[in-house]
Amino acid sequence: MSVMEEQGQIQIHTENIFPIIKKAVYSGHEVFLRELVSNGVDAISKRRMAAMAGDCSEGDEGAIRICVDSEAKTVTISDNGIGMTADEVKRYINQVAFSSAEDFLQKYKQEDDAIIGHFGLGFYSSFMVAQRVELVTRSARPDSEPVRWSCDGSPNFSIVAAERESAGTDVILHLMEEELEYLEPARIRTLINTYCDFMAVPVQLEGETINKREAPWRKSARDLTDQDYIDLYNYLYPFQGDPLLWVHLNTDYPYNLQGILFFPKQTGRADWEKGEIKLYCNQVFVSDSIKEVVPRYLLPLRGVIDSPDIPLNVSRSALQTDRRVRSIGSFVAKKVADRLRSLKQDDPSAYAEAWESLAPFVKIGAMEDEKFADQVSELILFGTSAPAGTGDEADPVGANGSYYTTLAGYRSRLPSDNSTRILYSTDDVAQAGALNLWTAQGAEVLKLETVIDTQFIPWMEQRHDDLKFQRVDSELDESLKDDDSELADQDGNTQSETLRSLIKEALANDKVTVQVQALKSEGAPPAMILLPEQMRRLNDMGALMEQRLPGLPDHHVLLVNRRHPLVEGLLKLKSGSVLVGSAESSPTERLSRDLAVHLYDMARLGVGGLEPNELAGFQTRSATLMGDLMQRGL
Repeated sequence: MSVMEEQGQIQIHTENIFPIIKKAVYSGHEVFLRELVSNGVDAISKRRMAAMAGDCSEGDEGAIRICVDSEAKTVTISDNGIGMTADEVKRYINQVAFSSAEDFLQKYKQEDDAIIGHFGLGFYSSFMVAQRVELVTRSARPDSEPVRWSCDGSPNFSIVAAERESAGTDVILHLMEEELEYLEPARIRTLINTYCDFMAVPVQLEGETINKREAPWRKSARDLTDQDYIDLYNYLYPFQGDPLLWVHLNTDYPYNLQGILFFPKQTGRADWEKGEIKLYCNQVFVSDSIKEVVPRYLLPLRGVIDSPDIPLNVSRSALQTDRRVRSIGSFVAKKVADRLRSLKQDDPSAYAEAWESLAPFVKIGAMEDEKFADQVSELILFGTSAPAGTGDEADPVGANGSYYTTLAGYRSRLPSDNSTRILYSTDDVAQAGALNLWTAQGAEVLKLETVIDTQFIPWMEQRHDDLKFQRVDSELDESLKDDDSELADQDGNTQSETLRSLIKEALANDKVTVQVQALKSEGAPPAMILLPEQMRRLNDMGALMEQRLPGLPDHHVLLVNRRHPLVEGLLKLKSGSVLVGSAESSPTERLSRDLAVHLYDMARLGVGGLEPNELAGFQTRSATLMGDLMQRGL
């Protein structure tokens, strides 16, 4: 049997439309209020536009009124907008997804900024909470008659004549039993504050205007004071203190977008996955998760982005990613970079003060976005051990008098014979011994102290392939060591060789490499742990992946400073010890070994290498050792 060519139309069963709208289109029931209020605002805007064209009367000032009737179990949303005739009700309400906004804009050829809705489905969100919906409307056009439309959520409806003196629309929701929470005025007030707070039209509940109406981000930056920005931040994010700085966004090409983004002060908490920026569409709140719009590294910023051109799904509850969204993300990133650049140029001290809170955004952004990296390359600051203004550029002074520099400023001060090594520290306390050694010889050390720097340093080396970052405790330069010659004892061993043998025997750990040097600085410690750069980086990266603090790698170097008085005392103690028999050491020999172990424990303690369960033993051994030394008068 052959198949004949056939054409036709797919059949849609109307009884399935409302379950889809109620369960699939909208993710949360409470958005019904946003949709119905938005429709009312649209109707008011349409009436104003039609009145300007002479098609209807202008009427009173536009307003949305919400009335709750607990006895009747109804919520009524009323507007004094353009209203509808019976034919328009049939056209716009009965034909699901026919957008009256699109139809209206086509007729009047106006900019669509003032019209919120474009899909025509917003009205049907009312069936998520109502078992029956009535619509009483009267058109503002001359000689129009009011009509009442009613539907119980099935495909069946009725249209009859009604009574309404003035133009506008009432949407009356007869609530389901499980949705009676919306009879509580406090619940309605919360929804108005959430979704409708910045709508230009007053939204009234029980005669009181609830929403703020004025959206500062829709104004020009010239018309706003610093206090205006601070007040908006404190309103949107109460009890969070004042913001560090803000970025005012305003563009109308190739898309329409306004907004204000705030850099919060560092709180130790940042949401890098969801974010805290609020998305609006024509002053209507849409979402507080816009990870599809702004780059991930900017998600912890706060504030508002308002754009009618961001593609939303049909319910305006989620974003649809496309080329425009990516373009908007690039625009926002560039504006952030421009704002930071202008602050650094105009007020370097203020920029330095804010740098600790700005650094995570800038560093993560640079690593994740090559274009952003180019925009902020000269804006990245590093804490430095050098005094401010020692280079060709005046380096800014930050909080507590700390000094900052750029990479270019640091490199300008490097000696010509060593222009590729970047010295840095990550912990001024744990690395104090090594840090002091370098700075005592006039070396400048950068301070890279955040978890992000574990990844940022390799990224910097990749970006600047002529540079090599070296932590102060990874190895010591020959300039820090005293190369004086040593005399050998009667057995042919130098003091360094004697100390090395003693300590290796006392530690009995082949994974610890013992080095003995005479260090120049008088403030140098008796011993310190040196961690080869690449080995330590691998250890730190493993700890980061396992979400734990990095510990001391098994293989490391113990550097002993033979010029330190404690080490010199160990040598004297060793030289005066006498072995008793072949298998048992004298008390002096045991004491010298205990002192050698103590040197190692102190070096481990300095880099956090002692585990918590080892601290008690260290304290006990230290007390015993000090007691023995006191008894011997040492």
